[in-house]
Amino acid sequence: MEKVIHAKARLRCQARRAFEMFTVNRHIVRWLAPKADVKPEVGGKYHLYWDKDNPETNSSQGCYITAIEHGRFLSFNWNSFPQFSDFMEDAEPKTHCVVFFLPGQNEENITDVHLIHSGWQDSPEWEDARQWYESAWKKAFLTLERVIND
Repeated sequence: MEKVIHAKARLRCQARRAFEMFTVNRHIVRWLAPKADVKPEVGGKYHLYWDKDNPETNSSQGCYITAIEHGRFLSFNWNSFPQFSDFMEDAEPKTHCVVFFLPGQNEENITDVHLIHSGWQDSPEWEDARQWYESAWKKAFLTLERVIND
């Protein structure tokens, strides 16, 4: 069975707003990365930058959107942070993220957001990377909840 990461958040907003938190640059920088260059269309850039001084090495530069349905789901390929680049950067296929935006049942302004990050290869270094990303996504989703819900 393939190992995947599953991160989730319950947001007090409509699905359209939750979707914008992943696709609108000014919203992405509030919770996920200090700089974003995202074009929300199939083949569009999904570039996030964690270190503005080193955009080539600490970013998702080169990633792109693979599927999108506004307000419902988003998928994009994903490359590595610097500590994993020696084995993840040139891997084909790259790991892949799919994000679903599910309106809360019987709750008008609630959206459940689920991220599935897949494509992890089977070796000790890949497992270390998967565990690191699992922690990073969970922390990011906690920040997202605070930004929206507080």
